[in-house]
Amino acid sequence: MVTYVEVVPDDDLVFKALADPTRRFLLDLLFARDGRTLTELESELEMTRFGAMKHLRVLEDASLVVTRRSGREKLHFLNPVPIRQIHDRWIDKYTAHHASALVDLKTELEDR
Repeated sequence: MVTYVEVVPDDDLVFKALADPTRRFLLDLLFARDGRTLTELESELEMTRFGAMKHLRVLEDASLVVTRRSGREKLHFLNPVPIRQIHDRWIDKYTAHHASALVDLKTELEDR
């Protein structure tokens, strides 16, 4: 089991990490099956091992990926906490008003 460390991520690092389609693809792979090795992740990409390592480093710096050693292997795990924090800070507060307005509209229309 992986323990996620509650680190307050730098929003800029998270947005930078999420801005690249290759890094989003890596996160999707880890979402589908956590605990993958570099070799497993690299095999899904059309780039060198070094390129995959660079992308994983950006994800680790943003706390979106955490690693754990298992013998000689380094396993990569998705850490969903920074994405949730971005959602709560930047998305949720902007959609709350619209959702409540729709509920109010529904109630008003049903009362008629």
